[in-house]
Amino acid sequence: MKVAWAGSREALQVSDRIAKLVANDPAFEKFSRPMLGRKELFKSTLRKAAHAWKLITDLRLSEEEAKLLRHYIDEPAYTDLQWEMFIPAIEGQGTEEQKRKWLPLAQKMQVIGCYAQTELGHGSNVQGLETTATFDPQTDEFVIHSPTLTSSKWWPGGMGKVSTHGIVYARLILDGQFHGVHGFIVQLRNLENHTPLPGITVGDIGLKFGNGAYNTMDNGVLRFDHVRIPRNQMLMRVSQVTREGKFMQSDVPRQLIYGTMVYVRQKIVADASKALSRAVCIATRYSAVRRQFGSRNGGPETQVIDYKTQQSRLFPLLASAYAFRFLGEWLKWLYTDVKQRLEANDFSTLPEAHACTAGLKSLTTTATADGIEECRKLCGGHGYLVSSGLPELFAVYIPACTYEGDNVVMMLQVARFLVKTVSELGYKQPVGTTAYMRRVAPLMQSNCAVRTAEDWLNPGAIVEAFEARSARMVVACGQRLAKFENPEEGFAELSADLVEASLAHCQLIVVSKFIEKLQQEIPGKGVKQLLEVLCYMYALFLLHKHQGDFLATGYLTPKQTSLANDQLRILYSKVRPNAIALVDSFNLTDHLLSSVLGRYDGNVYPKLYEAAFNDPFNDSDVADGIHQYVQPILKQELHSAKL
Repeated sequence: MKVAWAGSREALQVSDRIAKLVANDPAFEKFSRPMLGRKELFKSTLRKAAHAWKLITDLRLSEEEAKLLRHYIDEPAYTDLQWEMFIPAIEGQGTEEQKRKWLPLAQKMQVIGCYAQTELGHGSNVQGLETTATFDPQTDEFVIHSPTLTSSKWWPGGMGKVSTHGIVYARLILDGQFHGVHGFIVQLRNLENHTPLPGITVGDIGLKFGNGAYNTMDNGVLRFDHVRIPRNQMLMRVSQVTREGKFMQSDVPRQLIYGTMVYVRQKIVADASKALSRAVCIATRYSAVRRQFGSRNGGPETQVIDYKTQQSRLFPLLASAYAFRFLGEWLKWLYTDVKQRLEANDFSTLPEAHACTAGLKSLTTTATADGIEECRKLCGGHGYLVSSGLPELFAVYIPACTYEGDNVVMMLQVARFLVKTVSELGYKQPVGTTAYMRRVAPLMQSNCAVRTAEDWLNPGAIVEAFEARSARMVVACGQRLAKFENPEEGFAELSADLVEASLAHCQLIVVSKFIEKLQQEIPGKGVKQLLEVLCYMYALFLLHKHQGDFLATGYLTPKQTSLANDQLRILYSKVRPNAIALVDSFNLTDHLLSSVLGRYDGNVYPKLYEAAFNDPFNDSDVADGIHQYVQPILKQELHSAKL
């Protein structure tokens, strides 16, 4: 199962080696992180990032190994933005000449970059950005300026204290005319002494949610006061500005920019499965250790994992972690396919790929954030302790629901694409994940053939149920939209319904890709059979959770949803004997989990006790302030005490 999770035996060996490299290096200790003040915390992160870079260069780690190293260090840092945003943006949007100049500098860490797009008053709406880049033909320079308070760049990671350069997105102004939003490479700090350059105001935006958590990252605020940069620092692969100040489109299609977007979103989905697997591992292991109620005749209490209420909340999250893992594998393939097509000037699948990755980013990050919090609750009171590892994991993860596009906005993008797909059915064939819409007529009329609980173990029956639900919800939205004279007014009015229809479509994709994975060769005795159990569980859990949709669209009867629930309970019982093996297959080190509840050896209670007394707050029996503020109350001397 470890091989199935990792993707291959070779991938397992590489990840295992890097995980152990990090876990065995005292420089990457992380248990004290939640107790550090912000300045200490940030300095500690800088030290770890420097140590990591030394390891990468000394051991000559490959790009993939270096990526794994950063993952297992498990500390958000400026290096994440360097390798995941700054470098890919130059690769995707820079000319060959710009790439020759900037990529070697960035790859050797001779410049450190951030991705300065989001503004104080503008997030997902890139076209609404206010920062300006005005061309001055007399000096052959762009003048970068923040005209308002709300045009301040706000949130970019690594920008607050570290980045020497930023890819700054601004409104291109040529001779008083607006020519869209474009990216510009702007130096922010002096490379010798790290001070901000003239005209640049930059700093950190302050403490964020949680102890430690994302506070290791210097998310920044940045303002420009007529900062001048050379014309050749506009990223010009797609659009160019000539020496004379003329705007030109290059031969490179503008759609190539969307390829980068698909790449970023597929990585976010992969990260969702990693984060959810950690939370599920902690909650599953602790549920097997913890005993509560149910003792008879002085015998041991019942393991919490044996309660159906615990299984019905925990096991679907276990199945979701596997579902998202295999979805991430498929999205990796999709990105490669889209990239190859774009290079061959084939844009036929791009709108569908763009919409589906937007929706899957939204679905997986929402489900993961909710799932981590559910795992915390599944661990009872102890889950609230920072030493459980869950509060910090939650605090680090939840920004994913808003970065790269707010999740509701993402789903509305999907909705626009789905409604358009249905409206064009008469003359245009849907492709990719919307191909099922070709059968919209039978899907609108057919009824489910399930008669027994066992019938729900038929992949065809499951997929058709999800297809019919999605098709009917999208068509219903399209019909309602057609009644509005102004389509945009209708879209705004029906936006909540459209988000639900988009979610139905995205859930169909996840279920379908899980089923497709099971059609492949999967080695290992019993591995494929257990993955089938998880797949059916994931699908029937969604069916149960959203049974209102399935019933309202008329595809299922109440009896059929009841049978699905009966089958779901049977599947929980099948997972129970293998639950610990399934989370052990994630191959997570105790260092990465950073949890006294999710320890591999199950030695929870002594370690909880030890963690309590390792807290610096317990360094002395009498806390600072007791003599000054508590003793006067106890001795009834408050009126004469000098507070």
